[in-house]
Amino acid sequence: MAVTYDALVVGAGPNGLSAGIVLARAGLSVLIVERAGTLGGSARSESLTLPGFIHDVGAAVVPLAVSSPFFQSLPLHQHGLEFIFPPVALAHPFDTGAVATLVGSVSDTARTLGRDGGTYEGLLGPLVRQWPGLAHDLLSPLQWPRHPVDFVQFGIKGLLPATILARRFKTAEARAMLAGMAAHSFQPLTSATTAAIALVLMAAGHHQGWPVAQGGTQSIANALGSYFKSLGGRIELNRQVNDLSELPKAKAILFDLTPRQILRIAGDRFSGIYRKRLENYRYGPGVFKVDWALNRPIPFLNAECQRAGTVHIGGSLEEIRQAEQMTADGYLPEKPFVLLAQPSRFDSSRSPAGKHTAWAYCHVPNGSLVDMTERIERQVERFAPGFQDTILARSTLNTAQVEHWNPNCIGGDINGGNMDWRQFLTRPIVSFNPYQTSDPNLYICSSSTPPGGGVHGMCGYNAARAALRGTFGQ
Repeated sequence: MAVTYDALVVGAGPNGLSAGIVLARAGLSVLIVERAGTLGGSARSESLTLPGFIHDVGAAVVPLAVSSPFFQSLPLHQHGLEFIFPPVALAHPFDTGAVATLVGSVSDTARTLGRDGGTYEGLLGPLVRQWPGLAHDLLSPLQWPRHPVDFVQFGIKGLLPATILARRFKTAEARAMLAGMAAHSFQPLTSATTAAIALVLMAAGHHQGWPVAQGGTQSIANALGSYFKSLGGRIELNRQVNDLSELPKAKAILFDLTPRQILRIAGDRFSGIYRKRLENYRYGPGVFKVDWALNRPIPFLNAECQRAGTVHIGGSLEEIRQAEQMTADGYLPEKPFVLLAQPSRFDSSRSPAGKHTAWAYCHVPNGSLVDMTERIERQVERFAPGFQDTILARSTLNTAQVEHWNPNCIGGDINGGNMDWRQFLTRPIVSFNPYQTSDPNLYICSSSTPPGGGVHGMCGYNAARAALRGTFGQ
């Protein structure tokens, strides 16, 4: 049968769209197929609660989107994408009424940390100065870095457990802020490489901020899709793929899917060894998520929380460490670490006049079906008395519902796979070309490849570059 397209991409999340863009820019004919009726994967926005309230179902705050070397190369603003930067990137409140903030420059944040200010500047200052070059190395597969000295210096600190790196600080505020950043790894804070997640998020925040997309994260997917189409690419929605035989013929196929899904669709095309290695791929903890429609802003006691796009709710380093360890051990903490975003404070298009939206999740064991709504709301109320009275409506998603909404989120895992040290840079397998499968014309472009989760498109970019070299000789 004749080849219909040069390349075919299965899945229209940010990585699938990014892969399609790279291939289309190279002059190839490209089709992207997507099971859902909307582009975006986990970068989608919907009216989940009441009419007029727009909620980000998956990603809400996207610090790596503006740091992404690939996204920076695209004219996405010409396709309707605008980022909004809250004045405070991150606020971390404490029971004492104090708050730690990631705000402005490194020196701006250092001035808020008292006796830890100098330590903070010494830790983050060099990293932020190196960030424009270092970002490419950190968001690429395992290879010889473009900036080897900077990369090694980062690695010396980044390979540490967050609990070890936190010992550099004397104050509870600085230690807890680092712990909250590291908890984005979904790993126990005593695990190696958790410091790297914290450092990357803080460096990105200081370099460009932690923005939200105007109108919702869906705007990022829409802009990517619009640009892809302007290059001559084609997108088919509402097209579930269960077997490769259902697809048009193409020279290369890229999967914006996780290993379990790819095995179901194309497992018979792989060698026995490669198939076994994909079968051993591990998924991490899941999330329980709540979206709220509110009659007024969340009444945080500390004013800095009112100015923050993201709020980490979890108290001290020890409290966060305990919550994340319990989750990793298969238990549900009474006081979970909660990641909360309040985009309507800075983007009036998200809700009716005078009303607001908020978004939060906590980590839970993979596949957990326990309703964590009450525990999450108690944690918010702890730092914002009267929060319960602001709620007009809520929408909740347990891990099964998260996976139903986006099948890439196996068991509620929004990172596309466990992010421990064994799968940190070697996902889905140990390889210098992790994007190419044992079939030379089948590739993986999802967050199950380096550099992992986040709305940055770099997995798709890297995979498409691998396909251009491997299949098309470009």
